This record gives sequence, structure tokens and C-alpha cells, in this order.
Amino acid sequence: MRRRQHLRLVAGLLAFATAAPLVLSGCSSREAAPDVKVSLLDGRQQALSALRGKVVLVNFWATSCTTCVHEMPQIVSTHQKFQGQGYETLAVAMSYDQPDYVAGFAKTRGLPFLVALDKTGEAAKAFGQVRLTPTSFLLDKHGNIVKKYVGEPDFTALHQLIGQLLAEA
Repeated sequence: MRRRQHLRLVAGLLAFATAAPLVLSGCSSREAAPDVKVSLLDGRQQALSALRGKVVLVNFWATSCTTCVHEMPQIVSTHQKFQGQGYETLAVAMSYDQPDYVAGFAKTRGLPFLVALDKTGEAAKAFGQVRLTPTSFLLDKHGNIVKKYVGEPDFTALHQLIGQLLAEA
């Protein structure tokens, strides 16, 4: 009996290992991003669904996160490179971040994209209990998650993937 369970486990792991490259490469069906609503720094509400039709990078970050601060110029550069082609960035500050710190950071660095406060933590929760920063999700034009990045992404590869997604119908 134990041998049969072991064989099932091995078979299951082999099936997963065979399927994993398909999932990671985006060849399988994409998971829909949650339709969260966040408060922008100017007080407006932003629904993620309102950005459908665009390729979107949703970046969960904090002003106290050194990696977040380090990657932000590259996120700005990425936004500026693709914004005229149907690309948007939504930077969502974590619930523990002080709103005045976020506003000051956005102002002093001239962040050219949507900056939001996740005051209640509901957005981070909806995206699968995001706790580590930075964590980013790249969405296709239909609002589906194509790739999740924990930590700073490889921006060359990210740019290539954004280009591919922008070219999709």
C-alpha cells in the first residue's frame, strides 16, 4: 500500500514538473486579476478593471523597502518607455506605509504613474496575501495575470514580455 502511494506521489510530481514550464511560460490559461479598488494619492478611487485594454504592472511596494526604492527608477523608465503604447503602472503602497511618506516619495521622485494607498490591506490580500515587497504582477490587456515577480524583476526580460503583450490582439 505504501509503495502505491509513493508511486502516485512520484507520478504527480513528474506530471507537475512536466507542466510547470507551460504554466511559467504563459502557455496555459491565465488567471484573472482581482478587481480591486484603491485610493490614489489625489483621493480618487481607481478600479483595476478600469485599466482593461492596457497592459498593466501592479507593483506592491513600501517607502521603507530598500529594494522598492532601488527599483523605482527602473519602474519609472519602463512606464515612460511603454506608456504611449497602451501600458500603465499602478504602484500600490502597502497598508503599513505612512500616507505622507508615500506622497512625499511620489512627489520628490516625480512618479509619472498611478500611485495608490492600500489603506486596509484589501488589495494585497486580494492578490494572494502579498506580504513581501516589492511584489509585482504583470497583467495582459484582458486583466489576466501573466507573471508575478517577487523582488526586483529582470527589467530586460520584463520589457520583452511587455512588448509581446502589447502586440497581442
